[in-house]
Amino acid sequence: MAREALEGIRVLDISTVIAGPWGAGLLADFGAEVIKVEMPRRGDAFRAMGPLKDGVSIRWPSMGRNKKSVTLDFHFEEGKKLFLELVKKSDVIIENFKTGTLDKWNLGMDVLRKANPDIIVTHVTGYGQTGPNAKLAGLGTPLQAFSGMTYMTGYPDRPPVSPPFALADYVAGLNAVIGTLMALYHRDVLKGKAQEVDISLYEGIFRMEEAMVAQYDLLGTVRERSAMPSGASCPIGTFKTKDEKWAIIVCSTNPVFWHLCEAMDRPDWRPKYDLAKARLADPDPIMNAVTEWVASHTFAELKEKCDKAGVPISSVYSMKDIFEDPQYAARHDIVEVPCEEFGSIKMPGVFPVLSETPGQIKWAGPKIGAQNEDIYHGLLGMSNEEIAELKEKKVI
Repeated sequence: MAREALEGIRVLDISTVIAGPWGAGLLADFGAEVIKVEMPRRGDAFRAMGPLKDGVSIRWPSMGRNKKSVTLDFHFEEGKKLFLELVKKSDVIIENFKTGTLDKWNLGMDVLRKANPDIIVTHVTGYGQTGPNAKLAGLGTPLQAFSGMTYMTGYPDRPPVSPPFALADYVAGLNAVIGTLMALYHRDVLKGKAQEVDISLYEGIFRMEEAMVAQYDLLGTVRERSAMPSGASCPIGTFKTKDEKWAIIVCSTNPVFWHLCEAMDRPDWRPKYDLAKARLADPDPIMNAVTEWVASHTFAELKEKCDKAGVPISSVYSMKDIFEDPQYAARHDIVEVPCEEFGSIKMPGVFPVLSETPGQIKWAGPKIGAQNEDIYHGLLGMSNEEIAELKEKKVI
């Protein structure tokens, strides 16, 4: 069997809910041994989050996939000692408690470094480890607003709109993975010191707003809400087809606009509108013509013309559309995984796609503490009597 991309890396996932655990899950997809440390009996709060089926969360099987669940209560001294034994045998800790919480529990960086000088600690918090907001509570939806994204999302005559899922959390999870892999490379390949990775929920979104930063800095203007991004491309928008579907067309480069001229049989637009600055200076004629052209075609007709000419286009997909689309099927973007709670459950496949060390889904999210024996006995070498005593004291 081929080696896995992150084989030999052990991660302690002591984070909860979305951002940290999702990042840890991406590492697990590619072979890292991820030990999910949860409170006894209660477990990660994500296990109880909706949507639910028969009172059971349908989100946990995917969020917990490929992880090993152990229970451990940091409030007990025995629990802290046990955790530090795990730290000694691990490469990475991913945590998302409020800044300063680990210090309060006497598990700060000095203690962790004493247990394992090579440990990498990835912190995922609302506002990061520094600044006046560092110790404030933070969740994805409020932090999306703090990032500036929500202000720009929606229609100008209506209230701002938040994304329909925790986008800031998932972006933070991605950045947690990137930062962790950088730290591992620095430690293991460049033989540098182990370091901390500081991830906030808002900065991953803000990092994408480079155009808006420059716009305010150099032009003194604030990007306001609009149905689609304005001032950057023309034509751009969500257009309604003859058969009542919504089509997205964006001509973000001059060659794409030239292809659209071909698809629409509008050679008269060239050379007057060949360059973006000419289109942006007088967008209404083009936008009105594209709106009318789309409205006169079914989406199938429209897609055929655009595909032939090389114009990127998509209808606005629902989850039903995604489940039925052959591209998703061909890429194995939806996979069915055996699951104790539901028999089986479909979840997003492994991404990114690697040619030599592809990731895999080995199992769905486990029951709370399912790997206690495996980790405490097999990894730490504890006796059955020691494990039973910890259970009796409710430490695990």
